[in-house]
Amino acid sequence: MRRTLKIMGRVQGVGFRWWTRERALAAGVRGTVRNLEDGSVLVDAEGDVEVLDTFVAELRQGPPAAKVTDIVELAPPDHPLDDDFRIVR
Repeated sequence: MRRTLKIMGRVQGVGFRWWTRERALAAGVRGTVRNLEDGSVLVDAEGDVEVLDTFVAELRQGPPAAKVTDIVELAPPDHPLDDDFRIVR
């Protein structure tokens, strides 16, 4: 399953991308995370349904310095994902 999520709140400048990558790699999720110009973070993730549900629940909490206020699910892009999880700059 693939999910593309726009995460809003205090999610830039608090280590959110690095924290997300660590969580994804530990869970076996593949995909990408990137900062968006509007101050949100975009996560494009793929994995088993149960694993993704747990991963999204972790994203709702975020790292200690973050404050997630909302997560909006978007239509996934057409391009395939790599076999790892990486931070896109």
